[in-house]
Amino acid sequence: MATIQANQSGTRTIEINEEHLKTINRYRLLGDLIDSNGYVDEQVLEKLKLNVRSLLESDSNKDHSLLDLCLDVIYHPNMKAFGLQKLVETFVEWKERYTDTDSL
Repeated sequence: MATIQANQSGTRTIEINEEHLKTINRYRLLGDLIDSNGYVDEQVLEKLKLNVRSLLESDSNKDHSLLDLCLDVIYHPNMKAFGLQKLVETFVEWKERYTDTDSL
């Protein structure tokens, strides 16, 4: 379990668990999300929300872990661009700890 800071002052946080990170990895939700400038802004967060919403609305997707990720993290009331940047950083750190042989 990890806690990401959701605003610059640190007064708001969001809890992230390993299942959330595995779901992000499984759906490659953060791949090609951030433009070449590297900035995470509200437009990037909106793009992520639209991508996830599209996945949820597809008839073939019945994965409850994706819905949990939405409810717990992506659509969390405290989630803003700053929080998404911290989520990306947390995901990258988590991903670096595992190799391809680990069960992600």
